[in-house]
Amino acid sequence: MTEQFDLVIIGTGAGGGTLAYALRDSGLRILLVERGDFLPQEAQNWQPAAVFDQRRYKPDEVWYGADGKPFHPGVHYFVGGNTKVYGAALPRLREQDFGAAEHEGGVSPAWPITYADLEPYYVRAEEIYAVHGEPGEDPTEPPRSGPFPYPAAPHEAYIDDLSDRLRQQGLHPFHYPMGIDLREGGRCIRCKTCDGFPCQVLAKSESDVNCVRPALESTNITLWTNTLAHRLITDSTGKRVVGVELERGGEVVTVNADRFVVACGAVNSALLLMRSANDKHPTGLANSSGLLGRNYMVHNNTALMAVDPLRRNPTVFQKTMAVNDFYFSGPDFAYPMGNIQLLGKLQAGMLTAAQPLVPKPILQGMADRSVDWWVMSEDLPDPANYVELRSDGKVIVHWTPNNRVAHRKLVEAARQMMRDAGYLFVFVQPMGIDTNSHQCGAARFGTDPASSVLDPFCRTHDVENLYVVDSSFFPSSAAMNPALTIAAQALRVAEKIGRLSD
Repeated sequence: MTEQFDLVIIGTGAGGGTLAYALRDSGLRILLVERGDFLPQEAQNWQPAAVFDQRRYKPDEVWYGADGKPFHPGVHYFVGGNTKVYGAALPRLREQDFGAAEHEGGVSPAWPITYADLEPYYVRAEEIYAVHGEPGEDPTEPPRSGPFPYPAAPHEAYIDDLSDRLRQQGLHPFHYPMGIDLREGGRCIRCKTCDGFPCQVLAKSESDVNCVRPALESTNITLWTNTLAHRLITDSTGKRVVGVELERGGEVVTVNADRFVVACGAVNSALLLMRSANDKHPTGLANSSGLLGRNYMVHNNTALMAVDPLRRNPTVFQKTMAVNDFYFSGPDFAYPMGNIQLLGKLQAGMLTAAQPLVPKPILQGMADRSVDWWVMSEDLPDPANYVELRSDGKVIVHWTPNNRVAHRKLVEAARQMMRDAGYLFVFVQPMGIDTNSHQCGAARFGTDPASSVLDPFCRTHDVENLYVVDSSFFPSSAAMNPALTIAAQALRVAEKIGRLSD
């Protein structure tokens, strides 16, 4: 069976879902493909044991590190992709992130576009994803052409007090931009299960709720769930994709279209292009540069838990504040260090997976008295960090963390910050290869086909009607959550595709 569309978008996350939404009124007949289904609204959405211990919403899929050790990747196959369980943090990259920057561990390359090029699309993405924020608090904040769509999510009393303590240290804590439905009459109830959990009441700004479902109101958009893309098929010249081979309902279906967008997440997008190898593209589709799957990045991440044994933290919705005072440098360190942002409030059930030998009552006591942070530094692009697809289908992720001195400096700065704020005990947990929700870079964009896979509008250099619109295009990871930047670039690409279709 063969079907015909104008455009096929494979993947429904921040890239694919936003793109479909932007093109919903374009007149194009669009097929949106998702390998999973809609994530069910159920009691387990908010149960730490179900989400973290039982891994209810993660696939049984196994990838391998370069050392041969298996791991379960932090990916989610549902309509909305990883935005179904992300922490709803939606900051812009800093203006300087778009230029070349020297780090202690190497050089972060310049992007082929500037912040000014993307700024109008940041504005639109913030509107679509209902971002709440407060301009003027963060000294690293990039220029804005207008205010946030909605006021910042307010701190609860305990966090407000902590903010004052940090200001007394000369720091500049700020309200972190968040995509949650705190609008008048909105769905958000400010629960303690936002960060890392699905939202049972659909109050989190996610691709599913904010983009895919509204897009489906258009008669031009068709969604196929539980549909796996096996490979893309080119014409005899190898310069155009003419079809995609899909597995749906146990049957193999070929869909033809004028244009194709791959938006499966950095690793899975690279794997799809590798599986699509043919005689014109023997090492993978659009891989004349040899860079497909290379320069894989996931951020240097550490969870930090500051405990005051004498004081309970009654905060319910904790993820409202961040500190960027060390983003570009530290007081005794001349290189960029990164971002420190509050996590959603930790619960004992979230800690048992990392600390299975510690009795749950002890973990609960610590969680009741803690403030919880995510410490994030840039992971620099390195061709030696890459995704490999073996002939037997095994996925190998070759990743050696770099820029580690900067990250250690940032973790220590965060530790000292909390000690100076009165917290006697500070515990840290470095994150490993399986914490890959910020994966990016496996099909970087650029102006030179010899050193990039995609052009500045995310079209592959080698195949004229094929685009990759997810975090794959990042030439550097910066040290900010990537979702808003993915969405902004998707809007920019959608505008380009719309013009080409006129």
